Amino acid sequence: MEKIIPIEVSARHIHLSKDISDKLFGEGYELKQLKQLYQPSDFAAEETLDIKIKDKKIVGLRVVGPLREKTQVEISRTDAINLGVNPPIRLSGDLTGSESFILIGPKGEVKVEEGLITASRHIHCATEEASNLGLKNGDVVSVKVEGERGLIFDNVLVRIKDDYKLCMHIDTDEGNAAGINKKGEGLVI
Repeated sequence: MEKIIPIEVSARHIHLSKDISDKLFGEGYELKQLKQLYQPSDFAAEETLDIKIKDKKIVGLRVVGPLREKTQVEISRTDAINLGVNPPIRLSGDLTGSESFILIGPKGEVKVEEGLITASRHIHCATEEASNLGLKNGDVVSVKVEGERGLIFDNVLVRIKDDYKLCMHIDTDEGNAAGINKKGEGLVI
């Protein structure tokens, strides 16, 4: 099975739960859409927040909507080194035992006990397309990126859902290593 797929670099960002959003922006606050993201269910919000760990901060992390069940922050390994932490590499939503942090917003700050991760590289794929490609939810594949900084990404988890659009997500460190600035393409091998 060989298939060229789009690759998107997913920069550091925040997913908020309703209770944390209410504490940071005010009760019942609704995120304002800045732009639609590649996955139909997600959008980059106008809102940004600061994250603080001990005496270090990252300012202006983009919030991604819509609201989720749990609050999480996804950062690169470089961000983690700069913050002096070692968050686990996990799929979005797998937060048990992950790092704690403080979020700072316009209405105050909130300590989140767990939720800081470096996202695992993964492929989003619609159910019908996955069937055509011979992929199943939970498969682990490799993706080859060609070019001057060509490389092969191993351990890429396949996530399948009816409303997904085919796309691989990597973080900024991985994008830089492959010479991909925001968008690129790779070959599932």
